[in-house]
Amino acid sequence: MNAIRVLVVEDEPLLAEAHSAYTERVPGFVVVGVAHTARAAMAALRAGGGVDLVLLDFRLPDLHGLDVCRALRAAGSSVDVLAVTSARDLAVVRTAVSLGVTHYLLKPFTFAAFRDKLERYADYRAQALADGEVAAQHEVDQMFATLRGTAGHSLPKGLDAQTLDRVRAALTDGTRAEVGLSATEVSALTGISRVTARRYLEYLVTVDRAARTPRYGTPGRPEVEYRPR
Repeated sequence: MNAIRVLVVEDEPLLAEAHSAYTERVPGFVVVGVAHTARAAMAALRAGGGVDLVLLDFRLPDLHGLDVCRALRAAGSSVDVLAVTSARDLAVVRTAVSLGVTHYLLKPFTFAAFRDKLERYADYRAQALADGEVAAQHEVDQMFATLRGTAGHSLPKGLDAQTLDRVRAALTDGTRAEVGLSATEVSALTGISRVTARRYLEYLVTVDRAARTPRYGTPGRPEVEYRPR
């Protein structure tokens, strides 16, 4: 599948730069534009360029992000929107859902949380854009579970979604993603046992969310380390 094209809409230049850098760190995503106002964002979308996903700050200087969503839908645009905002008002959240906002990410956030949202969106998009039709209800349920959170019912027996999310967050957070982690290190970061950490890490390998490599340089047999895919 082609890279998912992202428009970053954020009025703070430093934050816009950070969100762009975060996006480029996630495989399968590319930033095709940055806008600091609602007007600039709407102009960029009208100009074409095939934007697939908008990372939208709600508190823009010229228009609220919800009004941007309304304008997009009124214009017949089906572009997906990921709200990246500090707005915590439940009325805002409800309205965002009614306007088809795909995800809602509260500031401040870690790279792990940001990456998780994008990866879930990419998985959902791959399923949604497939040819044909769904065969049964469970396939629809799986699509929504992929988008909204880990589908606990699809995990192997003995694994739970909450612990899996903790392990994934530890594995993908900041510079640790570059150097890799052993099961012992994940155990220390998450508070679960080393054996349990290894089970979750091996599951991530089987679903192609992590890669396993030997770590040399220590006495005895080489230790196994894991990196996110």
